[in-house]
Amino acid sequence: MKCPFCGELKDRVVDSRESRDGHAVRRRRECLSCNRRFTSYEEIEDIPYMVVKNDGSREDFDRKKLLGGLQRACQKRPIAVTELQAILEAVEQKLHEQEDREISTRTIGRLIMRRLKKLDQVAYVRFASVYRKFEDVDAFMEELQKLVNRD
Repeated sequence: MKCPFCGELKDRVVDSRESRDGHAVRRRRECLSCNRRFTSYEEIEDIPYMVVKNDGSREDFDRKKLLGGLQRACQKRPIAVTELQAILEAVEQKLHEQEDREISTRTIGRLIMRRLKKLDQVAYVRFASVYRKFEDVDAFMEELQKLVNRD
């Protein structure tokens, strides 16, 4: 490690501690040339999950963005935030289970819709209307009819 004071590369580790969140190691070092102490942090490089959109573009997986969509679909419905968190955790679990660091928006949408359908049918239809991009009232009514016939 290069000393920030004199630029020498020789040092010794005086103390090592794990950070509070457990994602980094804090090391106190002493330069063997100038005897001054400095701190370094060691972290695991995180490889982000990517979402593959319908047009083929890719963007980082954003839990907040998914939560926002779910909250809009569930607005004024008797659904607890913990239930929405459970849906998001299921999606993230699916990401962790696969070797590939990419997941399509179609897969994410299907996972969410499957759980919303069981949780609240109104929220399901709201989410489906955006996810499936209903072009007209007929497509919307067709989805509603499927729900009615199921019961």
